[in-house]
Amino acid sequence: MRIFVPGRICLFGEHSDWAGGYRRVNADLEKGYTIITGTNQGLHANVTPHPNKLILHTTLNDGTRLDPFELPMEREALRIEAENGGFFSYAAGVAYQILTHYHVHGLEIDNYMTDLPTQKGLSSSAATCVLVARAFNRMYDLKMTVRGEMEFAYLGEITTPSRCGRMDQGCAYGTRPVMMTFDGDQIDVNEFNVTQDLFFVIVDLGSSKDTKEILHRLNHCYPFAENELQKNVQEYLGNTSARITRQAHEALHQGDAVRVGQLMKEAQTEFDKNLQPACPSQLTAPILHKTLNHASIQPYILGGKGVGSQGDGSAQFIVKNAVDQEKVIEILEQDLGMSCLKLVIKAEKRVRKVVIPAAGFGTRLFPASKAVKKELFPIVDHDGRAKPAIMVIIEEAVNSGIEEICLIVQSGDRQLFEDFFKTSPPIENFSKLSKEDQEYCQYLMDLGNRISFVEQETQDGFGHAVYCAREWVGNEPFLLMLGDHLYASDNQSSCAKQLLDAYKRTGHSVVGLQVTHVDHLHMFGCVTGIWQDPDSILSITEFYEKPDALYAQQHLHVDGMEDEKYLTVFGQYVLSPKIFDYLGENITHNIRHRGEFQLTPCLDKLRREDNFSGYLVKGRRFDIGVPEVYRQTLIDFRNV
Repeated sequence: MRIFVPGRICLFGEHSDWAGGYRRVNADLEKGYTIITGTNQGLHANVTPHPNKLILHTTLNDGTRLDPFELPMEREALRIEAENGGFFSYAAGVAYQILTHYHVHGLEIDNYMTDLPTQKGLSSSAATCVLVARAFNRMYDLKMTVRGEMEFAYLGEITTPSRCGRMDQGCAYGTRPVMMTFDGDQIDVNEFNVTQDLFFVIVDLGSSKDTKEILHRLNHCYPFAENELQKNVQEYLGNTSARITRQAHEALHQGDAVRVGQLMKEAQTEFDKNLQPACPSQLTAPILHKTLNHASIQPYILGGKGVGSQGDGSAQFIVKNAVDQEKVIEILEQDLGMSCLKLVIKAEKRVRKVVIPAAGFGTRLFPASKAVKKELFPIVDHDGRAKPAIMVIIEEAVNSGIEEICLIVQSGDRQLFEDFFKTSPPIENFSKLSKEDQEYCQYLMDLGNRISFVEQETQDGFGHAVYCAREWVGNEPFLLMLGDHLYASDNQSSCAKQLLDAYKRTGHSVVGLQVTHVDHLHMFGCVTGIWQDPDSILSITEFYEKPDALYAQQHLHVDGMEDEKYLTVFGQYVLSPKIFDYLGENITHNIRHRGEFQLTPCLDKLRREDNFSGYLVKGRRFDIGVPEVYRQTLIDFRNV
């Protein structure tokens, strides 16, 4: 298993993580708000299981290979190593915490490449802790969420002599920005995306700072201010920082680089005014300010500030584009001899494509399905017009913002679909239509122009059908809908639009969910997990295809739900293109479930190696592949 964990950089809200923690003592303090993002550099590792040892092979960022670190997977040995401190204490601390809470064996982790600078405010130690927590989670399928990996990484690091901040392990969330809120012992993490690529330059100032001294002096101002200096520290790390960080959250989300630059300058000015007097030996930071004000880079930067605890450690700049990014790096390296890193926060790819498998035989609808494809069975839509079911599904996708449609069909059926969507009726029939219906024919042709067809040569299961679309999809996220399911929303936003909106919120794969009674679980894929947003967004910790009641009761119940109720797959998904890698592995190695290549096991692998959320859809689905449900759909669908 291959794992990458980035470093993390604090864009806004430095020190507010621990400052907000003092609310457990002084409730008059403001919450802490911090925006961090993963770097484009980090730790790269291959992971394999080991029967009884923790083995760590490490490559430093200069290419040096350290001698392997090796310990027995025994709590006492791991605890002693963690408390001793040093480079390997972080891995030992996390392994100690994992072994305390889970029954696991060992791991061999080969950190074969490190391109993340150490001791530069980019949380290299936290990245190591997250790497170890993630390795255990994925190798032994501990069903942790990303938040769970972050928490175990933190527990592991504080088992060592390190006293890291609570934001450090936010690198667990990868290269997407997150806003973290700190309220006493409570932490909220809000992932968000940006609408335009944002370009930063991270600068190693080539000097040093005493982080322990900075933290000692600033913590001395808490929990209650006793003089004007301490009041100023609390005001900046409280109300001022909270205001700037919330405004920066909106500016980043909108991709407004100019506004982000303005807020960086304001944050640095206020930091200097209010915090520098509390620790002048470290926060006067002459090298930082010389770099921020270097005349030659001013035409190319939109703003800049210090990194992390500030001082003469690192600086960050935001620039307009990649060209200016290169120019700033060139100037700083030539004029000041400083090494720089590029950081690009990528805009989330918009979901433009939908894949709809329509190659099944329709066994449950035989013999009608011998005469008419089940996807072409008639439905009376909300506007009273009779349409084939597949057209209702396509219209929902298009009306939700989808631009391109792929139908997976059998080769012998392709002409049926092409005739409907791409061919006008014969002139003698066209002339019999009303003027409105003649205009509607053009609408059908326009819809057909968006449709592509991919043939599934053999019917080898749902996963195989999806895999057939891999070249058409390319390297984009995509919407997946079923060709024999109709969807009816309970509100003004269609079910597909709800799911696409959930994807925008989470930034990773999302599956639509519905509540299902235990008696019907054998008909559906089922999930379990932890609510991130109660009754809305679930962080999924397991997918299971068509469980029996006993397995569901033991493994799949979700906290807060009635004992007989479970969450099952609704029939709509937004998927990362990584899903094709896992489907391809199963097909190459002929790994089948119930005789076919299924999607659900690959969803579970995607969940383990990436991230996956479920969204509780506000709506109903109609499985028209079942005769009785199809009959009821004809009655109910128009009126819902």
